[in-house]
Amino acid sequence: MIKPMIERISGLYAGDEPKQFDGASSMIDAKQSRQQLLVGYSSVEGDAQSDPKHHGGVDRVLHHFPREHYGQYRRWDMMSGFKDAPAMGENISTVGLDETMVNIGDVVAIGEVIVQVTQPRSPCFKLNHQFGHSEFALAMQTSGLCGWFYRILTPGVINLSDGISLVERHSDISVRQAMEIYFATEFDATGYDRLVSCEGLAQSWMTSLQRRLQSKKIEPWQIRLFGVNR
Repeated sequence: MIKPMIERISGLYAGDEPKQFDGASSMIDAKQSRQQLLVGYSSVEGDAQSDPKHHGGVDRVLHHFPREHYGQYRRWDMMSGFKDAPAMGENISTVGLDETMVNIGDVVAIGEVIVQVTQPRSPCFKLNHQFGHSEFALAMQTSGLCGWFYRILTPGVINLSDGISLVERHSDISVRQAMEIYFATEFDATGYDRLVSCEGLAQSWMTSLQRRLQSKKIEPWQIRLFGVNR
């Protein structure tokens, strides 16, 4: 049974003109409003990734970010100036759907396109430059107000007037819980085992969790969160 989650999308965005942040190319500030997105299995028409190693790929074709999070970051005084969607580099913006309501592995219908939730967004230092705050990425990692990614199961067109519905649920771990497990500062083998067993989890997260379980330690996050110049 298909369960409605959102009656109507707030915004659709795509862009392919990168900008430079701290010597690194980024698409975070390149998105423009669209009335529809033409979505393929591995990409969105007119949308690009400047760093294919850490962004994009079949597990991260679409980035969904709740629009109300902008208000929370403004209340925390984490932004230099007023910024709103699509300043996070998102493709899809909604109001009323957040990381506690979406689970890893969820199969979701967005109009005619069928997608699967693969992972939360892993924040990086480019957010610090985008919003003018040296610890923005750390705040996103700590709060879990991060949005999430989709892989594409059935390609097609997403229209701004489309709704979002849950088709199937494959795990009991929400996107918020996945953030808490993955980015906990203490090693948590039980949590890693639980998360890595989630059907639909992005391959990069599976590989990272398996590496931790083998090495018995967490990889350093300093460069990802703050860049090489801090």
